[in-house]
Amino acid sequence: MLNAETYVTKEKGIGGTIRNRYEDFYVEEIPIENLLPAGEGPNVWIWIEKLGRTTLDVLMDISRDLHISRKRMGFAGMKDKKAITKQWICISNMDSKEQFEEVKALDGEIYNTKFLKVIRGQKKLRMGQLEGNKFKILIKDISPDYSSYQEAADMANNIFKKLEVWGVPNYFGWQRFGKPRTNTHLVGKALVANDLAEAVRLYIGNPYEEEPEEVKLARKAYDDGDIEKSLDLMPTGMRYERIMLKELLKEKNKLKKSSTKINSSNGINSCTNINSSNNINSSNGINSCTNINSNNESINPTDNEGNSSTNNDISSHNRDINSNSIDFSINGSDFSYLNDKSYKKAIFALPKPLQRMFVHAYQSYLFNKAVSKRVTMGINKYIEGDIVIDNEEHLIHNESPEKLQEMIVKFEADPTSPLYGTKVPFAEGKIGEMEKNILIEENLKREDFECPKTPRLGSHGLRRKMRFKIWDASAIATADGVLTEFSINKGSYATAVLREIMKNDVV
Repeated sequence: MLNAETYVTKEKGIGGTIRNRYEDFYVEEIPIENLLPAGEGPNVWIWIEKLGRTTLDVLMDISRDLHISRKRMGFAGMKDKKAITKQWICISNMDSKEQFEEVKALDGEIYNTKFLKVIRGQKKLRMGQLEGNKFKILIKDISPDYSSYQEAADMANNIFKKLEVWGVPNYFGWQRFGKPRTNTHLVGKALVANDLAEAVRLYIGNPYEEEPEEVKLARKAYDDGDIEKSLDLMPTGMRYERIMLKELLKEKNKLKKSSTKINSSNGINSCTNINSSNNINSSNGINSCTNINSNNESINPTDNEGNSSTNNDISSHNRDINSNSIDFSINGSDFSYLNDKSYKKAIFALPKPLQRMFVHAYQSYLFNKAVSKRVTMGINKYIEGDIVIDNEEHLIHNESPEKLQEMIVKFEADPTSPLYGTKVPFAEGKIGEMEKNILIEENLKREDFECPKTPRLGSHGLRRKMRFKIWDASAIATADGVLTEFSINKGSYATAVLREIMKNDVV
């Protein structure tokens, strides 16, 4: 897990691998009972089962086939792609019988998706409206240190018992950052630094060795400044890259046409010589068609690993956002016609949940670092200066240290770590100093999270529990590994649990 450097349990892990098949990883949403549909109302609820697909992909397919806006569709949380998952989605304002039947008729028509139930409801479904998730995950390729799967299952149950008492570090899993590219947080870092061109490059260009050859060629074409070629080469399955490329191509053609008209009206030839055209344009009082200065802001190189000696291999997964940066004003490059507005349009062409995910991923990267440091001081202990919240996520004031410790032990309250943002409060004492130092290591200030060029992607930040509760946990030996079952609260990651069981990097 990215920036997760600490384990709570000391027992030897059982090793192994997960997700050998999608069927080995099962997730079922635990809904809020009083929100569930009762059969009447203007909204249509669908209990879906999907295999090997993201929640957003399924929603976009449904909106396409029903010819409705994606904005009318709600869901409580994103579910794993490499898994079998069950969850509710809701389509608002589907009043007529014909619309209801159209939804039912889609069952079997959406790729790798089943409609297990279609029912009307009074209420809409919004992000976060769930209790949690229950998991069934098969661990294969158990460590040879164990003589049998039963011995490994016994060790897993021993670890489960401790986690049920202490809690699990509330790390964000790899899903938050993406695999195999693992650069969503770097796109977010570029947005926080107001370098929109670099943010777009990191998402569309910047090929990774682990990617298919056709994808690498498409990304390289973008880095070479050929947007049209990149779009032609980009596989249709790379839906979001193609959305951005189409927007950039439209912007490039529009701005190229506009700049040609301006230059023609001033008696200027096309900008084949950037420096000379700038001088000519300046003397004629018009803007340069190349817009050279609009995209020359860059992010100061920072150490994404911080000072951790245990996280020195992050760069093999997550390259510094300047390591392959390009000159966006290169003569003859498509980038010479683009400006910040162009890149902003490309980013905002993406579905809003994906737009928000970039900065959220960077916040998550920093949060994992803070949790790693805080866990070493005791996951179920109150430390002077801690900011503590109850189960309703309300700050707890005016309680004695003894009372706070008692509440933490009973899972009635939890210490928190920061999801950094413009208004996030820091803890006091040595905890607060640790939290502030993480920002210093990243060359950041809280106000940087305003994201002035893309303010709707900015974040005030918040305090998040640094551990989570696990219940109904068990492990049994099977013919080919150890089957684990457990339930956890919403917003937490099953891979954080498996990491403690396996004691290796869990994807």
